[in-house]
Amino acid sequence: MRTAQYKRQFVVERVQTGVRIEKRLLKVLKALAEFHDLTLGDLLEGIVLHAFDGKAAFQKPSRRRIKELKKFYGLNLDYRASHRLIEARAADPKAKARRPPRARRAKRTLRAKKSRGAK
Repeated sequence: MRTAQYKRQFVVERVQTGVRIEKRLLKVLKALAEFHDLTLGDLLEGIVLHAFDGKAAFQKPSRRRIKELKKFYGLNLDYRASHRLIEARAADPKAKARRPPRARRAKRTLRAKKSRGAK
C-alpha cells in the first residue's frame, strides 16, 4: 500500500525565473543533472524538496560523482561558505563602483542637450 503513495503524480505550475548563482556551482549542477538525465530545474526541485524535509538529496554514488565534478570544475566551496559568498566586484577593493548604464546615458544626454541649447 505504501508504494502506491510514491507512484502518485502531482500537477504543478512551473514559472520561468532568473536566478543568480555561483558560476562553478552551476557547472557542477548542470553536469550532475546531465548525469542523472534530468533538467537542471528538475534537479533543483528535487534538492530543495529534500532539503525542506531535512533529508539528504543524494545517495553515496551521487555524492562521489559530485565530489569528482567539484574537483573537475574547481569548486572548493562547501556548506560552510553558504552565507559568506560575496560578488567578485565587491571583493576587489580596486574595482570602481559603476553606475547603471541608463544613469550614464541619461547624464550624457543631459550634457548634450545643454550644449545644443548654448549654440
